[in-house]
Amino acid sequence: MLKSAALLHLDVHLKALARDFTLSDASAYNIQFRGARPVFIDHLSFRPYVDGEIWAGHLQFCEQFINPLVLAAKAGVMPNAWYRGTQEGLPTADISRLIPLRHKFSWSVFMHIFLQARLDRTAVSGSGDVDTGAMSKARLPKSSLVNMLKGLRSWIAGLQPPSGATVWQNYAGDNSYASSEASEKVRLVGEMVAEVKPGLLLDLGCNSGDYSFAALEAGAGQVVGFDVDFGALEAAFARSQARDLKFFPLYFDAANPSPDQGWAQGERIGFAARAKGDALLALAFIHHLAIGKNIPLLRLLNWLMDRAPEGIIEFVPKEDPMVQRLLVLREDIFDSYSFETFITVIGSRADIVSDVQISESGRRLVRYSRRLGAD
Repeated sequence: MLKSAALLHLDVHLKALARDFTLSDASAYNIQFRGARPVFIDHLSFRPYVDGEIWAGHLQFCEQFINPLVLAAKAGVMPNAWYRGTQEGLPTADISRLIPLRHKFSWSVFMHIFLQARLDRTAVSGSGDVDTGAMSKARLPKSSLVNMLKGLRSWIAGLQPPSGATVWQNYAGDNSYASSEASEKVRLVGEMVAEVKPGLLLDLGCNSGDYSFAALEAGAGQVVGFDVDFGALEAAFARSQARDLKFFPLYFDAANPSPDQGWAQGERIGFAARAKGDALLALAFIHHLAIGKNIPLLRLLNWLMDRAPEGIIEFVPKEDPMVQRLLVLREDIFDSYSFETFITVIGSRADIVSDVQISESGRRLVRYSRRLGAD
């Protein structure tokens, strides 16, 4: 996703230069998504190009695009939590210390990471042999800037995430229910969507997107999916991009949602305020939080129902093999984790539209419709 945004940013800049315009900055926030399609939104960043000027947004592009992409591709470290903590990207000085030695001989890594880090350290310390007067008068021919952007685009296009299957990337083929039960899930999702006709559906724990796609096929306007597994998200994004669907999967740790951030906590709105949909899917989701993260079932279910007035939530009993995996290395202290508690909590705020058992282990899909005044 970040890679797609970076490539679009470079494409826009190159097209602008062809018309004697340039971009005043290189913020990652200039790019938003419609489904899996990146869209450039910062029209105010266009300004006339001044012949010979250097790329003012180079360091910003490095820290907000290149550094997180290189950290993932070359060091195998996913940047999301770090990126969220800084807002302005990953500091080049820090990334230069983390890149494995074998990658330090790459011209692109040297040019866009190590050289930037050296200049940054020199500027901060006020020492070294950098001539600031000469730097302020430095000129970069337009042809050189264009070639630099083209080379950067080619390099970024070749960066790949770490290989190897992740925990939930192959979930569709590694779970405790049969294909007939998956088909029943698809049927129930389609039935709800056809009746509710949600403009925006939220899919928490979307994995590689099977039920998000089912919702779109049934008539959902758009779907935003959330998952904590990078491999599953990459697969979901690639599938959505290949079919140009209105499905956008996002990295999301439900046990630690994004808070309000920035100056006076007002620059970036947190997840709770933004994640308001017309319908919700939370399939094979709650046991990871209730048991895996010790989150009380009462609070978890109310938090889920806050996300949308209509939805389907799956209950996975303790007898299910997937829950048994979670209990292998921990004591079962979850006395309140039961279907009776589950259905009672949902029923306290919503009407139960349907309750269907979908597996021999006792998995159940409960569809709710939140009552007016139960917000």
